[in-house]
Amino acid sequence: MADRTPFEDLVAVMAKLRGPGGCPWDREQTLASLRTYLVEETYELLEAIDRGEPGMLREELGDLLLEVVFLARVCEEQGLFDIHDVAGAIRDKLVRRHPHVFQESPAATSAEALGRWEEIKNQEKRDRDPDASLLEGIPAHQPALMRAHRLSSKASLAGFDWKAMDDLYGKLLEELTEFRQAASSGDREAMEEELGDLLFIAANVGRFAGIDPEIALQAANRKFISRFQHIERGLRAQGLAPKQATLDQMEALWEEAKALERKGPGGGATG
Repeated sequence: MADRTPFEDLVAVMAKLRGPGGCPWDREQTLASLRTYLVEETYELLEAIDRGEPGMLREELGDLLLEVVFLARVCEEQGLFDIHDVAGAIRDKLVRRHPHVFQESPAATSAEALGRWEEIKNQEKRDRDPDASLLEGIPAHQPALMRAHRLSSKASLAGFDWKAMDDLYGKLLEELTEFRQAASSGDREAMEEELGDLLFIAANVGRFAGIDPEIALQAANRKFISRFQHIERGLRAQGLAPKQATLDQMEALWEEAKALERKGPGGGATG
């Protein structure tokens, strides 16, 4: 192994694990069974990025790389392609979609570079299927909020978009009103539809402001967890469980948690 790169070693280790005399569990895995682990490792990597811990980030990148090598090995055994074909295909795609880097056509801004990428990508789709939709290729298994962001981003590149943020504010209020009307009627099917419309517009508000709504919502989730755990600690200090406390008691601790957030680690106001 001395003459091989760490990546080549990894590919060789996976081949051994899947080969005769290898690991029974690894040998049993299929493309379908590995889907769960791929999703899990992706989310663990996202958490490592959020935490900003280099050691954790390196480990989670390795775990995700393992899933790619694992999947490629299964495909190689089926006679489809191997990991080198995977690497070659993405290398060719990067070169093809970056003419401003690899050809004599520089891009002045990141927006121009992104526009060229999408233009080339859409042309590739049309070459394969002249009737292909611009919205094809957005994974159906993406989290819904993330998918809403990508769908509207794709549509905006074709010029189908709001003209100003104020238009989105108006649409947001319109959808909220329609949800309230559906809720007042007690029509759960209508409520579900209107809530979906409301969330879709909220995702567009984020996109229009240059904010990824999925990342924003994850941050809100973390904030909620932190504040609720403060409530739990405060109630335990009073000898109470959450179900024993009044809403006013919990609200007071919630506001206390918010006040603490406005102070930095050293106790001073953060502004």
